[in-house]
Amino acid sequence: MKYKDFEHTMSSQRMERYLTACGRNTRKAMTLYRYNLKISQEMFTIVSCFEVALRNAIDRKLTENLGKEWLKDSIIGNGIFTQPILKKTRNIIDFAYHKLQQTQSYSHPKLLDEMEFGIWKYMFSPIQYRVTGQNLLSIFPNKPRSSREIQYNQTYIFNELDKVNSLRNRIAHHETICFATNTSTIDTSYIINIYSKIKSLFSWMDIDSNSFLYG
Repeated sequence: MKYKDFEHTMSSQRMERYLTACGRNTRKAMTLYRYNLKISQEMFTIVSCFEVALRNAIDRKLTENLGKEWLKDSIIGNGIFTQPILKKTRNIIDFAYHKLQQTQSYSHPKLLDEMEFGIWKYMFSPIQYRVTGQNLLSIFPNKPRSSREIQYNQTYIFNELDKVNSLRNRIAHHETICFATNTSTIDTSYIINIYSKIKSLFSWMDIDSNSFLYG
């Protein structure tokens, strides 16, 4: 494809960063754009695998604590997410639940599928962590012991998940991930850093990421 056609489709504003990074070489700019797509695709796959693993681990623990329908029950009556301060969480679950009810396709697994990554991240925020039983850290049996310098508590996990969630959202919204922050300098350190965090979190969950992500 000619660059002019490529730029018309993608927009000149979007391509400017790639052109700058490639010394105004249009062919290299298109190639770099495609490399960004490829690495985004690879990382989104890895993040998706981690999200499912995290979701299932949380579900197993909360099923054990709160019952098989804990997610639906959390928004009904005096459910654990009916407090006013948890309105946003409740609304997300409530919307998904009623959508499934309207199509007569509700099941607990389908409701889990409807949840976004943020729901699982916020399970480690102070209030959600408390109302769900204060024991979700047990899904990370291999996490390091806390020290005076670093507390590997639910706040630490929340912050790590937030970084993974941010990458997920960047890819989902078609943002570039092959540049250093706020520059046109090609740099993969951000991606390598998040990839390393995901591998560590897998390890803390007692999942062999090398075998799990093989291929």
